Amino acid sequence: MHRSRASILATGLMLTAPLFAQTLAPERVLNGVNVLADSCTQASDSRQALDSAALTRALSSPERDVTDFLRDETRKPVQTLEFLALERGMRVLDLYAAGGYYTVVLSQAVGESGCVFAQNTQRGRAFIEDRQAITQGEALDTKIRTANLNNVTQLIAPTTSLGIAPESLDFILLTLTLHDYANPNPQRARELLTMLYSLLKAGGVLGISDHVGDEGNDNHALHRMPEQQAIALALEAGFEVTSSDLLRVHSDDHSRSVFDPRLARITDRFLLRLLKPAR
Repeated sequence: MHRSRASILATGLMLTAPLFAQTLAPERVLNGVNVLADSCTQASDSRQALDSAALTRALSSPERDVTDFLRDETRKPVQTLEFLALERGMRVLDLYAAGGYYTVVLSQAVGESGCVFAQNTQRGRAFIEDRQAITQGEALDTKIRTANLNNVTQLIAPTTSLGIAPESLDFILLTLTLHDYANPNPQRARELLTMLYSLLKAGGVLGISDHVGDEGNDNHALHRMPEQQAIALALEAGFEVTSSDLLRVHSDDHSRSVFDPRLARITDRFLLRLLKPAR
């Protein structure tokens, strides 16, 4: 969560392009809208349960970025994806992938039969990656190249022009970002969740985590939001909501900014599994 993610996601090139491609991805028209050509037609057709042991081994690779290891204790990626019911073979969107922490995790989790769309804006890619002297775009590019993540496609586009067909995704992950929509304008958060609902297949899941804030605090300045606010927004968008205490850190002082060095980026976080009901 760097600067204002709402402004990051709301600006940038009106372009969707595959990583390292020399030309733009071919597009097709669906209901009058240009959408990305399906780069992983096998995804969703051969889904299997998440192999947590294999994912744990993959994330222990010495080739993995050391700064990502530092995030694991707080983010608990394997347990988080278990709670969110991610499966191998799924077609997944990592919304605001930033420097790619979860892009790598998701790529390993869905396996060769699945695929991951890692979305950023051009402006977001230019921001400096947390704890590093490189940009988020450079960090993500390096991680994808080093780990040879052939099932990852980068989308450089605002959320309003993702080029993803409606009801074509099995899973979406949105981490540490919803507060940047909800705090300045709750209606924009509703619109975001409604749009993401439209991209999911029936039975699809949107996973959300964010920094916990208390009612009455200046959560806009603190980069936080109350869990109940996120739940209310999700219910308004049509999701069924299940919450988890997996990422809660009760020693966190909710009156401090998440950037306060005294917190060392160890913040209290809620975790929600938003299910699009099956028809």
